[in-house]
Order: sequence, then C-alpha cells, then structure tokens
Amino acid sequence: MSIALFISGAEIFFILFIVVMVFGADKLPGIAKSLGKGMRQLKDATEDIKQEIQRSAEKQGIDTSFAEDIKNEIDEVKRNVTDVSGTIKRK
Repeated sequence: MSIALFISGAEIFFILFIVVMVFGADKLPGIAKSLGKGMRQLKDATEDIKQEIQRSAEKQGIDTSFAEDIKNEIDEVKRNVTDVSGTIKRK
C-alpha cells in the first residue's frame, strides 16, 4: 500500500505495458489470479503465526492484553491521519 503512494499513473501504465509485452495479454488474468492467491496465502500464514505466538504467550502466562491496546492506538492514529490528509487533499 505504501509503495503505491510513490508511483504515479504514468509509471503504473509503463509497468503494465512492459508486463503485457513480456507475458502477453492472454496470460495476464492467470498471472493476476496467481498473485492474488499468493497474497492470500501470505496473509493467512501471517495470521497463523500471530495466533500461534498469542497461544504460546498465553500458555506461558504472559499478559498480551497490551497488544490489543497498542493496536487500538495505532488504528486511532491512522484514522486521525486519514482525516487530516483527506481534508488536505480536498483543498
């Protein structure tokens, strides 16, 4: 997501043009499907690792409630930044 902030429309168009030239237009849907599956598997694996760490910490008697508090604070900061940046972008 953060990478997309640094790529302009012309650069995206150029990258897509190169991809079409290298792989051909008929293979693009398959490539996109494979990338989507790979990203989903990565997300699932990350979630599994996170849950395993959480279970292990709870089994050892480690208090992990602070992690949820930190996540909530980060989400609040993200919302505040989005509110401010949304106002700036509109003006």
